[in-house]
Amino acid sequence: MVVSQIKEKLPEGLDTTIPNVARIYDYLLGGKDNFAADRAAAERLLTVIPDVAAIAADNRAFLGRAVRYLTSMGIRQFLDLGSGLPTRSNVHEVAQEQVLGSRVVYVDYDSVVALHGKALLASGGSVAVLHADLTEPSVILEHPDLLHVLDLSRPVGVIFASALHFVPDEADPWDIVAQYRDRLCSGSYIAITHAPARVPGEDPEHDEENAASFFCQTSAPLYMRPLAEIERFFDGFDVVEPGVVFMQDWRPDPGSHAAGRHRSFRAGVGRKP
Repeated sequence: MVVSQIKEKLPEGLDTTIPNVARIYDYLLGGKDNFAADRAAAERLLTVIPDVAAIAADNRAFLGRAVRYLTSMGIRQFLDLGSGLPTRSNVHEVAQEQVLGSRVVYVDYDSVVALHGKALLASGGSVAVLHADLTEPSVILEHPDLLHVLDLSRPVGVIFASALHFVPDEADPWDIVAQYRDRLCSGSYIAITHAPARVPGEDPEHDEENAASFFCQTSAPLYMRPLAEIERFFDGFDVVEPGVVFMQDWRPDPGSHAAGRHRSFRAGVGRKP
């Protein structure tokens, strides 16, 4: 199904004039599944954070490294929460390139993401897309479409790439991650990237106030957090070396170079004992 056909089948009542975080991210990565409001918002964001497209690319690069690492550790099934729109180097593409037959479930609460994903990711049963909210672990983990693809009695790699910083403190994102952890079997992993709060005197390039103000005008406000609060997401997991670090420092490929600023997102991977 081509993009024009997908757009003809957009959910009734969808307001495409409200910028959507997933579609802004799609635009920054060079995708085409976005609307005028998303493109305009992305251009405004580029005036606030000029290297934001490069940061998005670095986030995508970390995702690829993390998936390759997890496949090397024996993981053959993945749950990508807050996945956003399908773009280049998706989880299933990276995983299946490493191990043919790897299975992936993508989850996003945005109806357009779900619609586009189901149209663009049809792959004979090894990949599924759920229209659901990552803040409802029981709904997701008990969904028949997920259970058709993933076997929760076996280890799963759960990915929160640039997702948890859109969950407010009052929703207790740490408990949400813990609920997923408690339902995973031993040997499962989580991988997280998260926007950090500025450390006074550490990062003069980090424009926290402007970034937070921008995202308040979109479909999902941004909640930056200090390192200690990001590390809390890994409670109950054994954190893989080199720990929770800036994402460009997490097991970089030899000879690779970051596209954006060094101190952007924090990233880490943890294993459930």
